[in-house]
Amino acid sequence: MVAMQATARLRCQVKYCRVRAMDDFYTEVPRALIATARDYAAGELFPEHQHARGQFAYAARGAISVHTPQGSWLVPPQRACWVPAQLSHGMRMHGGVAMHNVFIDDAAIARSRLPPHCQVLEVSPLLRQLLAEAVAVDALYAAASRAGRLMALLLDEIAAARPLPLSAPLPQDARLARLCMELLRQPSLDSGLDAMAARAGMSRRTFTRLFRAQTGLGFAQWRQQACLLAAIARLADGQAVTRIALDLGYASPSAFTAAFRRMLGRAPSDYLR
Repeated sequence: MVAMQATARLRCQVKYCRVRAMDDFYTEVPRALIATARDYAAGELFPEHQHARGQFAYAARGAISVHTPQGSWLVPPQRACWVPAQLSHGMRMHGGVAMHNVFIDDAAIARSRLPPHCQVLEVSPLLRQLLAEAVAVDALYAAASRAGRLMALLLDEIAAARPLPLSAPLPQDARLARLCMELLRQPSLDSGLDAMAARAGMSRRTFTRLFRAQTGLGFAQWRQQACLLAAIARLADGQAVTRIALDLGYASPSAFTAAFRRMLGRAPSDYLR
């Protein structure tokens, strides 16, 4: 009787978890993977928080921006972001978002060698179908059942997903980090290297060397990526390509489209679709 009551309470908590997917009720579920699904309104914001498990957040519809103390990531539609366990992060929804989450425990993370840092990931057609199936699986699935095998394959496909260059890492130096945060809030190609170095109180050479050492990117490449992250979010919010291009400092919509295609392999309208 006690066991039945405990199971009933757990099932109730799991049901509540499916409604409030960002909460950590899943931590009491004795399974390696728990999949949830939830819809969010455009502009909905989750302040900084963390999870006991790693989070694979898939944007089935809409786009999601993710912010951590280490930088910013943008998840376009039909892509995903990996957020390691215990990492503080905030999220903002762009457009109406349908999010599928897979929360993964430490043992499964170690087995699959998932990275200890955030990444935006490509989602293959197979992974997309597995996610659609997984969110309908009972959280207390039997490991030896079809559902258990599906979840095991889901973990394999998540681990094999290809990283995408959709991030703007923050440097550790406080002066550089402050300037980068300002640029993330108002990204523009008009922010020149010499002006940024002067604002940081550094020579051009020192600024360039320190920036690359702490972010892994040259300033021009970082600025380009920051602009593209903002562009994807604004496209998901329904803004016009011409307006976005001019606001970000591109000479013309065609110049913006060309830069977008070079970086991401597709035109802006094709990328979101």
